[in-house]
Amino acid sequence: MKPTLVIMAAGMGSRYGGLKQIDPMGPNGETLIEYSVYDAIRAGFSKVVFIIRNDFSDAFKESIGSKFDGKIEVAYAYQELDDLPEGFSVPEGRNKPWGTGQAILACKDVVDAPFAVQNADDYYGTEAYQVIAKELSEQSPESTDSCMVGFETQKTLSPNGSVSRGICEVNEEGYLTSVVERLKIERNAEGVIQCFDTEPPFNMNGDEICSMNFWGFTPPFFKALEARFSTFLKERGTEMKSEWLIPSIVDEMIQAGETRVKVLRSRDSWFGVTYPNDKPTVVGELKTMHDAGKYPSNLWN
Repeated sequence: MKPTLVIMAAGMGSRYGGLKQIDPMGPNGETLIEYSVYDAIRAGFSKVVFIIRNDFSDAFKESIGSKFDGKIEVAYAYQELDDLPEGFSVPEGRNKPWGTGQAILACKDVVDAPFAVQNADDYYGTEAYQVIAKELSEQSPESTDSCMVGFETQKTLSPNGSVSRGICEVNEEGYLTSVVERLKIERNAEGVIQCFDTEPPFNMNGDEICSMNFWGFTPPFFKALEARFSTFLKERGTEMKSEWLIPSIVDEMIQAGETRVKVLRSRDSWFGVTYPNDKPTVVGELKTMHDAGKYPSNLWN
């Protein structure tokens, strides 16, 4: 069965200062989403689902979704703050959605095959789609096994500020044993990668495998999410900024024996637009790849 690609595009990008999802980056005005879909099609994905919000649905469909007409099956799902299980309500004053776990749950009615999940504002590289498409194509839709694409931390840093990364522990069989969220990782003036979420900060080798939110799941994952979302809301549903995030959910499921997560490796560099000053770097990287023939001069012509 050919897999589905789910792209989480409901966020506004608070640090970036705008709607990154429709910001042109490529030499012909392509967005990062277009590179994701292009690489997914080449890797064998048969459908793409965009998770967006109703308040920019028309603009997104016109600017982004329409570009894939006739190239791949397209569907939409909507992440909304008030889309909650029965018995729960949004606390007064909260305006932030509930995180990537809720985003995935929003697409449960339009996904019926093994699927990959990714951020909308990241570039993952062609190899990531190839390895995860192969893994998901061999997966039974009824399986509870999962997978993820891991990147070397040194290939995911921003030159313009610190980043947070889910650092992965992997066993000898190649399965994820835990994900630890590390905050404030950056390269210092001497080129040493340091993590400042502890006191004192500690040095990192740079080859640590990290999660960049590129996961592979099967349809039974939705049932696990539904049960865990209610638990999350009971514990943290009154907070103004609590987030229900995929790495934490997956880590809980691993510890509970509810899934195994095979770690797939990509040798490509990841890049994205965490900060406004990242954009020129991304634009330059994409132009270099077009000039080298990795992508055609125009993606869709």
